[in-house]
Amino acid sequence: MLERVVTHPDNYEPYLLSQGIKFGNLLFISGQAGAGDDGKIVSGGFRAQGEQAFANLRRALEAGGSSLKDVIKVTIFVTDMGHFSEVVALRRKFFSAPYPADTIAEIKALYDPAAMIEIEAIAAISASGEK
Repeated sequence: MLERVVTHPDNYEPYLLSQGIKFGNLLFISGQAGAGDDGKIVSGGFRAQGEQAFANLRRALEAGGSSLKDVIKVTIFVTDMGHFSEVVALRRKFFSAPYPADTIAEIKALYDPAAMIEIEAIAAISASGEK
């Protein structure tokens, strides 16, 4: 049975997207960009957007009963692979060993022309519900 994950605020609602979907003991999180609570991309460049994207990812994971330490697989989309070393630094800050499987891909554009990074994830949900 599929269960929708909702965060507050939920900037995805107008676009008919779920922040995430629970299926069994797995959690599938939609791409999280560097948007603040107002839905607008944060200022401050790539690192600021990356920090916000990871904060949004954490919020969606926790809303679904999981956490950053339970992430199995991430896909990180960037609009400029020149930020690769910053992506590695963000991964080091927000993930710990054993690090999740990962794909990092450069794409032409994201949903907002100002967006430079978006992160989607698959995570485990512990049987005890502990985060």
